[in-house]
Amino acid sequence: VSGYLKSSISTIERRYGLSSQTSGLLASFNEVGNTLLIVFVSYLGSRVHRPRLIGCGALLVSLAGFLMALPHFVTGPYEFDRSVATASCWLLLQKFCFSENEIVSTPEATATGGKENHEVLLLMFVAQALLGIGGVPIQPFGISYIDDFASERNSPLYLGILFSLTVIGPGVAFMLGSAMLRFYVDIDKVSAAEVQLTNKDPRWVGAWWLGFLVAASLVALSALPYFFFPREMPKEKQDMLSQLRPRSQHTESLSLLEFIRRFPVVLLRNLRHPVYLLVVLAQVNISAMVAGLATFMGKFLERQFSLTASLANMIIGAVNIPGAMVGIVVGGAILKRFQMSLRQCSALCVLVISDYLLLGVKPLTHGVFRSRAVRVPPVRFPTEEQCRCPETGFNPICGSNGVEYTSPCSAGCSSPLDVLSSLQNYTRCSCIVGPGPAGFARPGTCGTGCSHLFVPFVVLSCLAGILASTSHTPSFMLILRSIQPEDKSFAVGIQFMLLRVLAWMPGPVLYGSAIDTTCMLWERRCERRAACRYYDNTLFRQRYLGLQFFFEVGAFLCFVAVYVILRKQERQASQAEETKAEPEKEKLAGKSMKSPESKV
Repeated sequence: VSGYLKSSISTIERRYGLSSQTSGLLASFNEVGNTLLIVFVSYLGSRVHRPRLIGCGALLVSLAGFLMALPHFVTGPYEFDRSVATASCWLLLQKFCFSENEIVSTPEATATGGKENHEVLLLMFVAQALLGIGGVPIQPFGISYIDDFASERNSPLYLGILFSLTVIGPGVAFMLGSAMLRFYVDIDKVSAAEVQLTNKDPRWVGAWWLGFLVAASLVALSALPYFFFPREMPKEKQDMLSQLRPRSQHTESLSLLEFIRRFPVVLLRNLRHPVYLLVVLAQVNISAMVAGLATFMGKFLERQFSLTASLANMIIGAVNIPGAMVGIVVGGAILKRFQMSLRQCSALCVLVISDYLLLGVKPLTHGVFRSRAVRVPPVRFPTEEQCRCPETGFNPICGSNGVEYTSPCSAGCSSPLDVLSSLQNYTRCSCIVGPGPAGFARPGTCGTGCSHLFVPFVVLSCLAGILASTSHTPSFMLILRSIQPEDKSFAVGIQFMLLRVLAWMPGPVLYGSAIDTTCMLWERRCERRAACRYYDNTLFRQRYLGLQFFFEVGAFLCFVAVYVILRKQERQASQAEETKAEPEKEKLAGKSMKSPESKV
């Protein structure tokens, strides 16, 4: 459900006039309902029936999915700008391009937009809060449930499989978004003949709401089996010689008041653990990066390579997310194969993150983007003196001179060809001069001219995702094996709380705010700023990839610090063993000197 929202975020922005900052806040708002509850739920440990709570949470997530689709049914049909030029305006070009009363527009669409947007945002934020609450049990309970009843040898592999399977959800969501956004948003309200747009038109809005209905239904079905799992499972046979690992027995008898009183003590005990704290901070950096990338990767591909929203989602779901899943499985398999110590786990994390940095810095310095600039062609905006075109008009056309105009009016077009067709070509456009047929324009955008860079970028991003996700399972094992066994469930809860507060909540908002600073032309609704229509693609790319590089450097430094600490601890432990062994050696040497053999 949350993955599907990210696949539709650019479409929802266009439909309801949202800025990237607002949509980023919406995407991260599910963490609000999750942040406080996850610590208390985690601290309960095994004193509750963990599978049943996971099932109850899944049903709540399903309800949230249905609520996310509700705005489509409580708002009116989508109204896009239909501004076109008429032949009667040609005689007025001597004075000015067009008069305002010659423009066919839909002012009533903007008059009610503000009220609708407030209702829509309220519904979506409530749904996101419920989604966060419903997702509380599955992370701490699911991880600790598997780790409690699996052998120490197989636990890393099982957790690796678990983490990789959780990646399938967003992958399916992006593929679902790719399919649903091919349909027009009001497919249930208007006939296909009334829709004079294609999915390549910048005004196109796909059926974003349809995927939420499908995803919510799937969650409801998957919730049912959890109610039939036992509270405890038998230990794996190969580990029968060892008893069940110690669990939080001392916490199971605590009353609520005792729990609240002891909560700060246990919290500080875990936060004072240097390895635990540094690993969590490294995961915070990686998670903040992933949260921003996952939310706005579709928009990045749309703007940089002139892709449709459907195609961008297909690339993410079919390439990037499977790559991340492969990396997670590889990380778990490496741990199982080599039975790595904590220091070796940290070394593996340092290695893969450093390789990721070397691969990720390439597009920013001397990589594929240096060969040709990615930018939107210069856009001609109408002025009061030039054309008197409505500022809200947005029906982009591409002139024969390679310049993109926000509407036929701003290009001074007087006569559309194929008037009865949904795809109108324009002639006699007085503002279009330059090479090619004079005064000619075609509907739609001119594109960025960077389609030849699309395949190299996809290959690089896939390889980078595989490398970065390889550190996922080793970093979790660093946490599970470095803390006290009785604090395991609680420590995982603190970990997810910090990830939410420091990464998943601010990450999309930070990325969205950075993207908004690159906007060149804003849509206006009811005298307020709405969605962005044109970005400076060079700045967009630099700030989007620059934030990614910044977070990866932070994760790299944290893992390096963990490696140094663990290496120091191993040296101290070996020195202590040697010091302890010296008296024994001296004692044995003394006995040998007194024996008859030594005298001989």
